[in-house]
Amino acid sequence: MRLTHTLLRMTQDDVDIDALVRRRIRALRLSRGWSLDNLAARSFLSPSTLSRIETGSRRIALDQLVPLARALGTTLDQLVEGPNDDDVVIHPERDERRGMTVWTLDRERNPFDMTVARMRITEPAPATDELGVHAGRDWFMVLSGTAELRLGDRLILVEAGHAAEYSTMIPHAVGAHGGPVEVLLLLSQDAQRTHLPRAQGAPPAGDERSGQ
Repeated sequence: MRLTHTLLRMTQDDVDIDALVRRRIRALRLSRGWSLDNLAARSFLSPSTLSRIETGSRRIALDQLVPLARALGTTLDQLVEGPNDDDVVIHPERDERRGMTVWTLDRERNPFDMTVARMRITEPAPATDELGVHAGRDWFMVLSGTAELRLGDRLILVEAGHAAEYSTMIPHAVGAHGGPVEVLLLLSQDAQRTHLPRAQGAPPAGDERSGQ
């Protein structure tokens, strides 16, 4: 009985991703200033194998990608992810009720559970009895205009080019003073739920009109 083997043809998408993975391996190696010998020692592959992988003269096997990803300080998923550029442009989300326009500047939560957002605020800070609290600390920098930071019974004006950082267990909110203000914010997970529009994920906490 004669045995035959069927060869599966690679699609154009497979070829593109394969080439992209090779470029990533080489770029990550060079960014660390490593030679093929350096990476070979860290990934337990031979320099000649690595050279053929990078140049495309050898197919990449899964059991090679795992140690390569580990040695290069990345994950297997990141190393082989496709070139998805559908959501490169960040579109603003508006919360007219709180007089805010928000641009979140990171697509995925980072290892520290923080997110970065740019916010344009048109409403002044709310009254003291409308302030909210959440765990952690908030940080923001004023890009243009003047921000009102209501912190407990205090009303603090923060000018463009200056930043503020404070405990969020103190009742607080941020608003605009004398015209629109734009701020850059660093938000914890608790702060995201409190300050970002509902479209960003979790429902807002209370009726806080904070610019954060």
